[in-house]
Amino acid sequence: MMLPRAYGEAVLKGKFRSVPEDFHVEEIDAFEAQGEGEHLLLTIEKRGLNTAFVAKELSKWAGIGEMGIGYAGLKDRHAVTRQRFTVHLPKKVAPDFSSLKIDGVKLLESHWHHRKLPRGALAGNRFTLLLRDIEGDVGAIENRLENIRDFGLPNYFGEQRFGRERANVGMALKMFAGDRVKREQRSIYLSAARSEIFNAVLASRIENKNWLSALEGEVWMIDGTHSIFGPEPLDDGLKSRADRLEIHATGPLWGKGELRARAQVADCELAVAGAHRALCEGLEAADMKQERRALRIQVPDLSWKWPQKDQLECRFSLPPGAYATELLAELGDLQEQSQNRA
Repeated sequence: MMLPRAYGEAVLKGKFRSVPEDFHVEEIDAFEAQGEGEHLLLTIEKRGLNTAFVAKELSKWAGIGEMGIGYAGLKDRHAVTRQRFTVHLPKKVAPDFSSLKIDGVKLLESHWHHRKLPRGALAGNRFTLLLRDIEGDVGAIENRLENIRDFGLPNYFGEQRFGRERANVGMALKMFAGDRVKREQRSIYLSAARSEIFNAVLASRIENKNWLSALEGEVWMIDGTHSIFGPEPLDDGLKSRADRLEIHATGPLWGKGELRARAQVADCELAVAGAHRALCEGLEAADMKQERRALRIQVPDLSWKWPQKDQLECRFSLPPGAYATELLAELGDLQEQSQNRA
């Protein structure tokens, strides 16, 4: 599904993920290991493997159930990624590290820690992406990158959220209509439904050229936090803070309860909700609560270089819950090569 770009039409064509090394991801740690406890905190580099598979292999290596393995977030399979796992070892005896032999996995560090690593326990992710066979005007491409760096990136949910061929939204509708699903599937489908509505709100504001504008009735999120405030009377102070990227307008993660936005913002969000009535009603019936998500994220450390005339390397960091593929989508039409291989 093609969502509207914030800064205009595509400025390039090319390929990404031609090989796993073209898509490098490293977790930004939210805390340091405590040096004691009954959880072994491992920093692992993996290539061409998904996180769940590595967790399963670690449980086999340690001789414990999969519930004893913790990790902060799922990382791409078609990539080289560095992330942390915890392995619960109540007897505080580390397995033989020399026996940790998983193809595509390299152990970088190990420390003892008091707690299992919970989902979301990271400060963000650092990316290095190499794009190949680039076609496009260099000046236009670099201008687009400068806009993203200086004014922010639309905080769309990525296609990964919606499953293969975007089937998760359809499955959510079937679930809301009465189909029974497993607990883990239920969570996936609820997330897809909320993401669909949020993306539609953000797309509407981009199409109306007001996603960066401060409108009457905004609910604001303070940059770098999940703290929200408002609505409150729109004044020059709020507009100035938004221009400095200190605060960001938000959109709805739909659920039951009163919509917090007011005035122009509420009009937009209610119009989108009306076009997605079955999803909204299903989320409300599932007892999901109204929450908010920023419409914009900062990418202040975005940098780039041209290793070759037709290759573009981008380096940047994103907060948890943001998608690197959405930065690529803002640049143009990029074909993912990993999808073309068996």
